Amino acid sequence: MTKNKPLRLAIVGHTNVGKTSLLRTLTRDVGFGEVSHRHSTTRHVEGARLSVEGEALLELYDTPGLEDAIALLDYLERLDHPGERLDGPARLERFLQSSEAHQRFEQEAKVLRQLQASDAGLYVIDAREPVLAKYRDELQVLSMCGRPLLPVLNFVASTSHREQEWREALARLGLHALVRFDSVAPPVDGERRLYESLGLLLEKAAPQLQRLVEDHQAQREARIQAGLQLIADLLIDCAAYRRSVAAEPALEQAAIQALRESICKREQRCVEDLLKLYAFRKDDAKAEDLPLLDGRWGDDLFNPQTLKQLGIKVGGGMAAGAATGAGVDLLVGGVTLGAAAALGALIGGGAQTLRGYGRRLKGKLKGERELTVDDAVLRLLALRQQLLLGALDERGHAAMNAIKLAAPQDSTWRQGKLPEALRDARAYPQWSSIDNRSWRNNSERRERVEALTQELLDQRISRG
Repeated sequence: MTKNKPLRLAIVGHTNVGKTSLLRTLTRDVGFGEVSHRHSTTRHVEGARLSVEGEALLELYDTPGLEDAIALLDYLERLDHPGERLDGPARLERFLQSSEAHQRFEQEAKVLRQLQASDAGLYVIDAREPVLAKYRDELQVLSMCGRPLLPVLNFVASTSHREQEWREALARLGLHALVRFDSVAPPVDGERRLYESLGLLLEKAAPQLQRLVEDHQAQREARIQAGLQLIADLLIDCAAYRRSVAAEPALEQAAIQALRESICKREQRCVEDLLKLYAFRKDDAKAEDLPLLDGRWGDDLFNPQTLKQLGIKVGGGMAAGAATGAGVDLLVGGVTLGAAAALGALIGGGAQTLRGYGRRLKGKLKGERELTVDDAVLRLLALRQQLLLGALDERGHAAMNAIKLAAPQDSTWRQGKLPEALRDARAYPQWSSIDNRSWRNNSERRERVEALTQELLDQRISRG
């Protein structure tokens, strides 16, 4: 391997052992190749390149599946002349120049040529399969290329794997170094262990493989941070969101249904954003229906944050007076003396204040209700999206089954007060981008999203 050139790896093995699936996971590309349960899905060599800061460090080459190694080994032995002492590469070179390499064994010849052109090979094994003679013959033929081979035990997350049988069989063939992996549910440290094992086989490539390990870890942390920010943005949107409705049963039920639909659509948008962040398909996860019940009839026009705003705009006396009893009894549609006083103070505060809050107060005085998202729903949204983030972080790009977001059983986030950023958002209905996305760029809103993102990150770190 020449210095500064990318390390070239051939991914080899029997048909349908998960070679393309492994490539999908290592490249984080769900569209790499074509995975199928049909035999001989990959009929040609396909490659991918992994780079760090524009420098290519690793080239990965998918290859067709080996299908008839037993017959190929017999053919190679028939080509040998009595008394010959050819080494493996020389025996293969004679085979590759024969007519059979372009006819009967064309597929095997493609694999061998790619392995010869590479610095090393990953021999992928479906650990669920029994150790058969054809696999031992495959390894014997591949060893003739004179390239280091690192066996990769794939699908070890399955309860039916035969890992110990494979370990013993590989040891008898002199292959003591191997890597446990699972292209559908890869272990968190799976890639690191794979690249570090390669570094032991290819000492000169160890520094660039270490760079790849460090870059992948940095990318993982950045994805988690970005994912938590998407979740924080969702929660701020939902905490601030409200719908006004006249206090009539039919209208109230319609408003509740409209609120439910808006929040569900917003959660699904977050799901899709997380899938895009992790480069998964749009249909790989769906948000189930939320148990929204009747929502919450909010009186957030008089919570501390709103009063603080009013105090700034119309003077400290307003905030002090409101704090001593200003409020609206929404459940019975009544109007308290405090609410009337608040409206008078707002009108006296000028046109700017009236534009900001007068409409909401007038609506309350007319008997309108404001429907908001219940605290329990905010907690459930936070839990569900964090569970999804965790599932995506651990999901391989060869996984085919969709993730279902059911109600989590974890009690975390169900106890204690909501984060301060969400309590603040209750007082700022204009922060919700559900109906007006232009407010996403509001500086105060951004500060709350950042604060909530950090709180979610701290919680994640504390959970280990």
